[in-house]
Amino acid sequence: MLYVQQSLGPKEEILMGARFHWMYTLQAIGWILFGLALGIAVGYVAIWWGVNSTIRHIYGVELPKEMYDQAWNQTVIRTGGYLKIIWSLHPLIRFSILGMFLLGLYFFAHMMIVKATTEIAVTSERLVYKKGLIARNVGELNIDRIEGVSVRQGVLGRLFGYGNVVIRGMGVGEVVLPPIETPIEFRRAIMESQAMQQKSLAQQGARAQDAIFR
Repeated sequence: MLYVQQSLGPKEEILMGARFHWMYTLQAIGWILFGLALGIAVGYVAIWWGVNSTIRHIYGVELPKEMYDQAWNQTVIRTGGYLKIIWSLHPLIRFSILGMFLLGLYFFAHMMIVKATTEIAVTSERLVYKKGLIARNVGELNIDRIEGVSVRQGVLGRLFGYGNVVIRGMGVGEVVLPPIETPIEFRRAIMESQAMQQKSLAQQGARAQDAIFR
């Protein structure tokens, strides 16, 4: 909450800071596994196609399963192993295998950078949603401009305690925050901030009336 703390007003205080749920990190790791699985699948198909073509070229007929397994093992050994087979594949296939893994790694890194550089907090005066490290994108909404707050939780969100907080503000429309921990408590913090501001305005109005009638 470095940015939020630096931008606090004289009498402003942080009521609650939102944190990404561990499920977000799990989804990021899932991209690596997804890319790895795709790469392995493409590699397996390419190896199967190459070894199977070699077996058919040598024997010329459909072999029984036991003979086919023996022929497969002999072909792999004669070729130099699976890694040698992969290395002998067409460069486009090799780059496709590597590219799928790198793509999963890219999405993982992107999500983790977003997690590390995002600040979401509600203070006694405003809602702050800051994204980015070098190129900052800061969204701030005064509490008195918030018209409604709702929470979206799926089945997994209800089970593991995370969800999206949806904020409707005057002039900005609908703002959907990323999946955060304890979204109900974050919504409650926004409502508490609104109540504090309404109470402060009521007190200021009462003091103004007292000053007028003195």
